[in-house]
Amino acid sequence: MSTVAQVPEAPLLIRSNVSAVATLTLNRPQQFNGLSREMIAALHEALEKIAGDASVRVVVIAAAGKAFCAGHDLAEMRSDPSREFQARLFNECSAMMLLINRMPQPVIARVQGVAAAAGCQLVGACDLAVAADVARFAVSGVKLGLFCSTPAVALSRNMGRKQAFEMLATGDAIDAAEAQRRGLVNRVVPPDQLDAEVDRLAQALADKSPIALRIGKRLFYEQLENGLDAAMRLASEAMTTNMLTEDARHGFDCFMTKKTPVWKGV
Repeated sequence: MSTVAQVPEAPLLIRSNVSAVATLTLNRPQQFNGLSREMIAALHEALEKIAGDASVRVVVIAAAGKAFCAGHDLAEMRSDPSREFQARLFNECSAMMLLINRMPQPVIARVQGVAAAAGCQLVGACDLAVAADVARFAVSGVKLGLFCSTPAVALSRNMGRKQAFEMLATGDAIDAAEAQRRGLVNRVVPPDQLDAEVDRLAQALADKSPIALRIGKRLFYEQLENGLDAAMRLASEAMTTNMLTEDARHGFDCFMTKKTPVWKGV
């Protein structure tokens, strides 16, 4: 009697590490890397682990296949019409997106293809983004009768209000060059240069003091949510805290003695 060998199921998320850079690759290419609840949970768990790993200085979120991320899994969204299920889905996704913002390491989105709805939100949630010039960006839920309210939070914090609202209200897509003009992505390059450009940006960050970036990232987002006076108080406190670190003292000494600093992260 013959038996059929079981082919192991491919992981939803693949983690790889090169030096101080950790890459998380969404791995549902046939489903355009849709954010199922399982994918959201896998991302959340991986990001939590990395957040507590001092050896990782930079995170890259990438994707397998043609699409970066097409957003939520529509079939899963329609599988349970209850308020409890819908609230749990969006709350879990929001918690994952917030974790990107709150973790100490800078996070770069590597966008090789379409980023739609919650996938566009994922790009906006990352601290930085590098896109191939063939990538496209959209928050097209309104065309299905569902305004992309959670992606609106990320978009309105990355680009001008009218530009963000136009995308949300029309559902129309923009290309990578327009996404760069509007502030959603930092750099746009041909597809064959995407990995090299992401590596350059990641290395530029990894070469910096991790404690300075940790303090700076936290301050950057906190001050945005405050008025001018409060923002300046937060910034002054961050500068004071940063200046008292060993890395800052070491960096100043190296600059004055023309030496290359070796960061300790304290």
